[in-house]
Amino acid sequence: MHDGGMMEAALENGDQQLAYALLRIVVGLNLLMHGISRMLIGPGVFASKLVGQFAHAPLPVWSIWSFGMVLPAIEALLGLLLLIGLRTRATLVAGSLLIMVLTFGSALVQDWPAAGLQLTYALVYFVLLLLLQYNGWSVDAWMARGNKQAS
Repeated sequence: MHDGGMMEAALENGDQQLAYALLRIVVGLNLLMHGISRMLIGPGVFASKLVGQFAHAPLPVWSIWSFGMVLPAIEALLGLLLLIGLRTRATLVAGSLLIMVLTFGSALVQDWPAAGLQLTYALVYFVLLLLLQYNGWSVDAWMARGNKQAS
């Protein structure tokens, strides 16, 4: 009877790890593709579009342009790290901070639909960070298992 309980707990943990991995991978892929698609059109094109969207915002043009130039690379890097599960905790914190900055910008230009969507992203980052203990299918977990075996 005891073995059945252990087997059930192992299966449940496996399902939780699978669910976590799938959500982490989808979020990582989403973020990676945001960055890649913006890099493919050219960071300058994306930055110019952003400058236009923030034309009435009380921010200097250079700050919007600079942010637009680096945002695609940041998105691509964070997306790749999430996709493979490397430095997951730090990546989730960085992603949450990025969402804060994007929410600030959306609110500044009163783009409430975008701000609402960013709340959804913030919630997903929260869930991933809260359930980080289930990050078993990741480079982080693989490296931790390797370190334990080496000890």
